[in-house]
Amino acid sequence: MFNMFKRKPKAIRIGDIAPDFKAETTTGDINFHEWIGNSYAMIFSHPKDFTPVCSTELSRTAALKPEFDKRNCKIIGLSVDSVSEHTSWESDIADVCSNFNGAPINFPLIADKDKKIAELYGMIHPAELDNLTIRSVFIIGPDKKVKLMMTYPASTGRNFNEILRALDSIRLTADHKVATPVDWKNGDDCIIVPNVDDIKAKELFPNGWNALKPYLRIVSDPTNNQNK
Repeated sequence: MFNMFKRKPKAIRIGDIAPDFKAETTTGDINFHEWIGNSYAMIFSHPKDFTPVCSTELSRTAALKPEFDKRNCKIIGLSVDSVSEHTSWESDIADVCSNFNGAPINFPLIADKDKKIAELYGMIHPAELDNLTIRSVFIIGPDKKVKLMMTYPASTGRNFNEILRALDSIRLTADHKVATPVDWKNGDDCIIVPNVDDIKAKELFPNGWNALKPYLRIVSDPTNNQNK
């Protein structure tokens, strides 16, 4: 008996290996995992080319690309438009980018006309945008695992400074036994993770910490000179 229902891709969760794929982009064909290499990567989708909110988002992301570069993070966008549509739209963005503290597009855009990648990453919510890609963000590590996932409604432009802040936390906590508290910014005090006991903490943080509670130990950013 034939299966009448199309099998849905498995839902992606933080810590999963990001699905690999081949794609046509505005800068040439890629194999996703090979393209990431030893970097972090942000893959993010927008609903449609030649639309207002998306134009502001991509121009602002282009302006922030040097900040992503400093964090060893590549950027790649995606929608269900074609390469020719992407390329034509880039000209429009260059015309208006200065109005939104932006820059001309300087990163590849994936052409996902058949929606295979969007469906693989759960970027399509039929009830939200009539089978167009929603505003999804995935941060993927050099180990090809998903580190962060965000989804925004179509009417809400993303804050890419917040994504950079989260990337700073991801990179810091990958290398040190700390977590970052609410409203943390790069360089702020951190929290020693609970599975590090005080004996081990004295080795890792010889300048000490402030124990607000036994489980809440505030410590200076371990990348600062005093804790190196």
